[in-house]
Amino acid sequence: MTSILYVGMDVHTTNYTLCCYQFGEDDVFAQAQVEPDFRNILKYLKKVREIYDDYEIICGYEAGCLGYSLYHQLTSNGVKCIILAPTSMPMARGPIIKNDKRDAKKIAKCLAYGTYNAVYVPTKEDEAIKEYIRMRDAEKETLKRIKQQILSFCLRHGKHYCEGGSNWTQKHVAWLEKLEFKSAVLQETQREYLVLYYQACEKVDLYDKRIESFAKQEAYAERVSKLTCFIGIKVHTALALIVETGDFNRFAKAQNYSSYLGLVPGEDSSGNSVHRTGITKAGNSHLRRLLIEAAHSYNRGTAGKKSKTLAARQAGNEPKVVAYADRANERLRRKFYRLTYKRNAKYNVVITALARELACFVWGMMTDNIA
Repeated sequence: MTSILYVGMDVHTTNYTLCCYQFGEDDVFAQAQVEPDFRNILKYLKKVREIYDDYEIICGYEAGCLGYSLYHQLTSNGVKCIILAPTSMPMARGPIIKNDKRDAKKIAKCLAYGTYNAVYVPTKEDEAIKEYIRMRDAEKETLKRIKQQILSFCLRHGKHYCEGGSNWTQKHVAWLEKLEFKSAVLQETQREYLVLYYQACEKVDLYDKRIESFAKQEAYAERVSKLTCFIGIKVHTALALIVETGDFNRFAKAQNYSSYLGLVPGEDSSGNSVHRTGITKAGNSHLRRLLIEAAHSYNRGTAGKKSKTLAARQAGNEPKVVAYADRANERLRRKFYRLTYKRNAKYNVVITALARELACFVWGMMTDNIA
């Protein structure tokens, strides 16, 4: 049997801390701190191999600010590398002493004893589209912030929208354009705010069209079409779920997928007492937020009825796919009304419960468990 040498790497933008661990040793050895360049890791490994030439070397580091770049750099040079999910690694109770050497040691031991879950590494195409979608979502947050600033500005200066209807409709924006202020500087401020608003709207629209073009690619079109059969999931959310999750089959059950998104309750139990906490939030926060946003759509509409927009999105899919999505939509909509009006559950609790169940239905759709 080939002996294995585990190399723990605590990586930062300022330095890399490295150490080795093998079974039978009480502690790590060959500790070193190098400049943040993958070539320095290769030099370190070369020196280690000079001493342990008959050992297989496995490297690992925690997922963090470096993303997948270091992984790709090492694997392209023939180094076996694993990215560890921080939330899956054992946590010490009580006061924690942290430094680079201790963290590298912890990673090396996790590699050796298998007390971790490996991070899924997406394809380069999936990763590129994921970054584009996140850029779009960042711009959407900018647009939201600008809207809040405009409303606060108007409120501070006694301008109230009293013509009926919601904010940010065409009628509301037309009202904003016609506002007059006694001060020339305030008038200029209002115009500049609107310029920022229009620019952000144009950027979001442009990004959305580009995302739609990505979704039409052969690699994604069929899966995106299936996911958009659910209420609340449109092209943007569907494509984000696909490129960030990657292979849905790596999750044995639907519950495993909702756990990956941090949508399952936590537990703080002792002895015979069982205490459930709120959702863990330990996982992909971006997809969790998108599914929670999608879950808000189930508080609208009537159970048993399908909107024309949803019917148009479902057109062209196989009957069994549409039937599965309809069962999910009906179940989640009725669940919302049951929890809200019969059990008087808090709205945010209900929405989170719907998002967790929606994640399970998404897993079923993507793994073809729709019987």
